[in-house]
Order: sequence, then C-alpha cells, then structure tokens
Amino acid sequence: MSETGIVIDGVTKRFGTFTAVDDLHITFADGETACLLGPSGCGKTTLMRMIAGLETPSEGRIIIDGTDVTRMRPRRRNIGMVFQYPVMYPTLTVRENIALPLKRDASLSAAERAKRVDEVLEVIDMAGRAGAFIDELDSGSRQKVAVGRSVARQTKVVLFDEPTTNVEVNAKLTLIRTFKEISRRLRQTAVYVTHDQTEAMTLADKIALMKDGRIIQYDSPATLYRQPSTEFGGWFLGNPGMNFIPVTHTTRGLESPLLAAPVPAPDRLGSGALRVGIRPEQLQAGIEPFEGSVKAEVEDCIVGIAGQLLVRLKVADETVKLKTGKLPGLRNHDTIHVAFPNEHLQLFEDGNRVEERG
Repeated sequence: MSETGIVIDGVTKRFGTFTAVDDLHITFADGETACLLGPSGCGKTTLMRMIAGLETPSEGRIIIDGTDVTRMRPRRRNIGMVFQYPVMYPTLTVRENIALPLKRDASLSAAERAKRVDEVLEVIDMAGRAGAFIDELDSGSRQKVAVGRSVARQTKVVLFDEPTTNVEVNAKLTLIRTFKEISRRLRQTAVYVTHDQTEAMTLADKIALMKDGRIIQYDSPATLYRQPSTEFGGWFLGNPGMNFIPVTHTTRGLESPLLAAPVPAPDRLGSGALRVGIRPEQLQAGIEPFEGSVKAEVEDCIVGIAGQLLVRLKVADETVKLKTGKLPGLRNHDTIHVAFPNEHLQLFEDGNRVEERG
C-alpha cells in the first residue's frame, strides 16, 4: 500500500439505511490534483468530508502519507479546506486574513510568516490588493483569498468543496487559472469536488467519476473522455454526451439500420444488450449522400460556441446528436446524410465498455 498521498481503503458511509459511499478503494497520488466529479447525490461531497474528518466512515480506512487518520480529529490531519462560501473576517485586510492561520505556528518567525504571505499573494495575483478589506472585494476575489489562506499553511493536502459555485462566470475562469497555478507551484495533494465537467477537465491530473456512491472510472481527463469505461461516463462527459446506438450481433458483425454496413465484432461476446457509442463531433455529415452515409432528418438545430451547430437528428427510429461547423444554414426538417465512422465506434455490453473489437 502506498505510503504517500491519500489512500481510501474499503471506505463505506451509511446514513441510516442509505449508503452514500459504497466500498471505495482508490489512491490519490502525492502532489496530484484529483477531481471528484458526478451528479448531485453521487457521494463526492461525503467522500471529501470523510477525508477532512468531518464525517467518520462506517467501514474502511483513510490513510494520509502512511498515517491512518480514519478517526483522527480534523485539526490533527494537517489539511487545508476551501468551502463554497468563503469564511472571511471583514474587519481584516487581505494580507491579515491570509496570515491569520500562520500565527498558530510557533515555529515560524514574523519574517517567515510575512515572506510566506507575500508568496501566496503573488500566486493568487492579489499582491496589489493586499491592503484591501474583504468587503471591498467581489465574490471571485474573496474566494481567491480563501484559497490563499488555506495554502499558506502549506498543508500536505488541500480540499476544495465546489469553490466556484457562487462565483460569477467571468470570475470562475480567473479562479480556475489560480487553482492550476497553485497546483503547479506548490505541488500539494489536492482533491477538488465539482459537478462541472469543464472545471474537472481543466483542473485535474485525474478525474474520479462517481455514480451512486461508487467510483465508475479514475483516469486522466483525456482518457475519461476518449475511452469511457461505461455508458454513464460517455453520456455524462461531453456537451452533449455520447450517442448510443443499439446493435444486433449477427454472423456478419454488428448491425443497425443506422449503420451503412456491419461493423466487425469481438470474437467473444456475452448475451447482454449491445450498443455502440460515438461522440456527436465524430459523426460525418453532408447535404448530399456520400460513401457510408445514411439519410437523416433535422429535428432541431441551435448555434453553439464558436459557431458550432448542435443538431438533433432522426435517423431510422433513433434520435442522434451531431456537432458540426460544416453545415451553415441548416434548418429544422432539412434532410442531410450522416455516417458513423468505424474507427470512432466504441462497443458497450450491458452498459460496460467492451475493451477489444475484432
């Protein structure tokens, strides 16, 4: 078992008859920024609160840098924490708020405390406002100060509980850049809870995708997006998420009315329900028929970011999502042609990805 980072060893948390976290086994590596991502109620906040010591596991252990902290009080765990709502002292300046927790550390001289505060002010880009009072700051700047106060202690672990939830959209981008800079420069182990996939994909070294109290997949953002281990992962990540097309396994391969030709199938498959997944931006589309295409009717079409069209299509009896920048002027009820390239199709059986295709 790893002696560094955070080890979650068979952790379960029950509230009465409800299981919020179900037998988790995972290690967040030393110096890694990990995001807990998932829909509301999936258990991500409960897991973070157990790491912080605000909740006690019903079963299992939590180990930080080789020390079992499962029943250790929060203040003894040497963990920093940033909440959704920053708790600030309005009568103190930015500098004084950041310096406050350092005053408890008798090993630091006044000069060392001042130097550490200056370093943090630089990292969070607040040196120019060090003398401002908290009431003079917008919500994004207040949250930056809260982050600075947590990291100034130089704890081994910092936990972030959806810190951008109550921040304006423009300030969110600045905060995310701040988090990345802090992670890069201080190399603290960070666990970041969010339901926002854009934040997770931008911030994380690895993402733990959660559903119903379990971790469905723990991987780099790129792997999680390109190779989801479940249909849930393919659907949850992406805007919009992955398309899933029912297919039938025949002697010719995997067949569907949406596919112009059978797709090669693995040598061995179970008896479960089969579907192929493909991301909306991976479909090929054109006004006129082309090799490998099938006819589709436009049900809805909206213009997204950077002129990308987000199109809902009816293909045979299935609804399919298309993302494209190559069909300007497309309107509802238009007929187009689409193809599902074999190289982008991923096979799922009973909701789980089939790793190899023949």
